[in-house]
Amino acid sequence: MLKIMNFLKVPNDNPALTVAQFEAFSKQVPLLYFILLTNMASLAWTHRDVAPAWLVIYLPSVLGIVFISRAIGWIVGRNRTVDAAQAYRKLRSTNRLAAPIAILCVLWSIALLPYGDSYQKAHVAFFMAITVIGVIFCLMHLRSAALVVTVLVNVPFFIVMVASGQPTFIATGINVVLVTFALIAVLLTHYRDFRQLNESRQRLLAQQEELTRQHREMQALSDENLRLANMDSLTLLANRRSFFDVLNRAFARAEEEGRRLSVGVLDLDGFKPVNDMYGHAAGDKVLVEVGRRLSGFARSDITVYRLGGDEFAIIHAGAHRDEDLLALGERVCQAVAASIDIGTSVVQVTTSMGFAVYPDIGTSGQDLYERADYALYTAKRTQRGGIVLFNAAQAKTLSRHREVEEVLMAADIEKEMSLVFQPIVDVATSRCVGFEALARWTSPTLGRVSPGEFIPIAEHSGRIVLITRHLLAMALAEARGWPGETFLSFNLSPHDIATPENVLRIISVVEASGFDPRRINFEITETAVTRDFAQAAKSIELLRHFGSGISLDDFGTGYSSLNHVHKLPLSKIKIDGSFVAQIDSRPASYKIVKSVLAMCEDMGLEAIVEGVETEAELSVLKDMGVEVVQGYHFSRPLEASAAQDLVQAEAGERDRRRVSAD
Repeated sequence: MLKIMNFLKVPNDNPALTVAQFEAFSKQVPLLYFILLTNMASLAWTHRDVAPAWLVIYLPSVLGIVFISRAIGWIVGRNRTVDAAQAYRKLRSTNRLAAPIAILCVLWSIALLPYGDSYQKAHVAFFMAITVIGVIFCLMHLRSAALVVTVLVNVPFFIVMVASGQPTFIATGINVVLVTFALIAVLLTHYRDFRQLNESRQRLLAQQEELTRQHREMQALSDENLRLANMDSLTLLANRRSFFDVLNRAFARAEEEGRRLSVGVLDLDGFKPVNDMYGHAAGDKVLVEVGRRLSGFARSDITVYRLGGDEFAIIHAGAHRDEDLLALGERVCQAVAASIDIGTSVVQVTTSMGFAVYPDIGTSGQDLYERADYALYTAKRTQRGGIVLFNAAQAKTLSRHREVEEVLMAADIEKEMSLVFQPIVDVATSRCVGFEALARWTSPTLGRVSPGEFIPIAEHSGRIVLITRHLLAMALAEARGWPGETFLSFNLSPHDIATPENVLRIISVVEASGFDPRRINFEITETAVTRDFAQAAKSIELLRHFGSGISLDDFGTGYSSLNHVHKLPLSKIKIDGSFVAQIDSRPASYKIVKSVLAMCEDMGLEAIVEGVETEAELSVLKDMGVEVVQGYHFSRPLEASAAQDLVQAEAGERDRRRVSAD
C-alpha cells in the first residue's frame, strides 16, 4: 500500500531529478491543455443541438478558460530558471489539480452520453478514450499525475461502457483499459529510463565538476609553484628567474614601441663582515630589511628583484631622463644606508649601483643587464657607495675586457706568462732579504697586458687557479738559486684559497719543487679573506701548518681589518702604499702607519711597508722603526736573471766583508 501511495506522490528525494522533471514537463503541459480544449470543443459542438446549454456551452466555456489560462501560464514561465524547491511546488500543484480536472471531464462526458444518436454516443466514447491516451503521453514526466488521471478516467469509463449493455461500448471499454495498461507500462518504463538518464547525467556532471575542481586545484597549485619559482623565499621579492623573464619581455616592448628601458643592479658594501661577525641569521635579517626598503620603490613602472646573495636589481620602464635615474639611485642608496637592527646589535651597510639604459646601449635584455652589472663593478671599484650610469668610456673598457678574456682563455700560459721580482729590503742594511714575484703576460695578439687588467679577468673567468700554479712553479724554480736566507713572497688570489683542494694543489707544487716552504711568504689580500672568512681561515691554517708564512696584503683598504688580524694565523702585515705616499707631509698617513706598526709589535707580527718611492718617505719610516720595505726607491721589479745577479752580488759582498773581518 505504501508503495502504491509513493507512486501517486511527486518524488522529492532527488533535487536534480525534480528540476529535470519540471523542465521536461513544462514543455508538454501546454499540449495537454490543447488536447483537452480541442477534444472538449469538438464534443460540445457535435452535441450542441441535443444537449442542454449548460453542458455544451457554459461548462465547456468555463473549463476552456481554465485550460487556456493554465496553458499560457506554463508557456510564459517555462523559460524561467527555477530551483528544486520551486519545481517541486509547481509539480505538486499540478499533481493535485489533475484529480479534479479528470473528475470534471469524466462527469461532463458521462453527462453527455444519454444525449444524441449512436454516432454522438460513440463520439463521447471516443472523447474519453483519445483524451485519456493523450493525457497519459503528456503526463509521462509526472508519473503520479498520469496514474491519477488513468484511474479516475478509466474506471468510470469502463463501468459506464459495460453498464450500457451495448457490445460495441463494452468492447470499447475493454479495449481502452487494455491499451491504457500498455501505455502505463510504457510510461513507467519511460519514467525509469528518464530517471536513470538523469542520474547518469548527474554522475557525469559530478565527474565533470570534480575534474573541473581538480583542474582548478592543479591550476592553482601550478600558479603557486610558478609564483614560488619566481619569488625569493627570504626577501619575498621576485627572484633572478623572474628578473630575466620580465626583462626580456620589457625589452621586446621597449624595442617595438621605441621607449626607454633602464636596468639598475646593486649589491651591498660591507655585507660580508656582518655575516662573519654576527652570523648568517643576522645576514638574513639584513637582506630581509634591505628587500623591504627596496620594495618601497616599486610602482607600476618600477619592479624590484633579488638576484642572489646580496645582489638586487631594478627594472624601470617608460620615459625618464638620466638625471631622474641618478636621483632614484641616490634615494635607493640613502634608504639602504640607514641603520638596521638585527636584534643583538645595530649594523649599517651601504650599496653601490650601476644603471644601463636602452636605446642608448644594449641589443637585448641580457646585454642591458651585463652593462648595468659592469657599471656596478665600476662603481664598486672607483666610487664605492655611489651610482654609475653606463657610458661610452665603460663600453670601450668592457669591449677591451671581453677581448682580453677571449685571448686569455686561449692563451698558452707556459709560453706567454712570465715573472719579475721586486726586492724586499732591510732598512738597516739596505740589503735585499726577499723578492715579491709579480706576474707578467705578453700576448702574441694583444702584446703586453698589465697585471691590473688581466688578473681580475683571470679571476672572473676562473683561469687564475691554473695561472697561479704555473707561476708558482716558475718562481720556485728561480728561487732555488737564491741564497738560503732570501725568501720568496708570492700572491694568492681569492680562488686559490676558496677550497681545500686548491690549497693542497699549491702545497703539491711547493713539495715538487724541493724548495723549503719556510722560505715562502704567501700574500693574501683582505678582499680574499672577506669573501669566505671561515674557508680562508682554514686555508691559511693549512699553509701555516705546512711551514709557510702568510702576509695580509694591502692592509687597511678592506673591511674589519683588525677583526681579521686577530682571528687569522698571520705572520706578516703589508702596509698598503697608499698610506705611505707623502707620509712626510701628511699627518693622517703618519698616524695610520704608526698605529699599524704598534699593533704589529703587540701581536708579534712583522710589518712590511710597500710603495716607498722617495728618500723622504724612507727617512720617516726609519724614524718610526720600520725594518722592511719595498718600492721603486730601491728597485723596480727585476727580470729573473737580474734578481739572481742582485742576491749573488750581495752574497759575495757579505763574504768579502766576512773575510776582511777575519
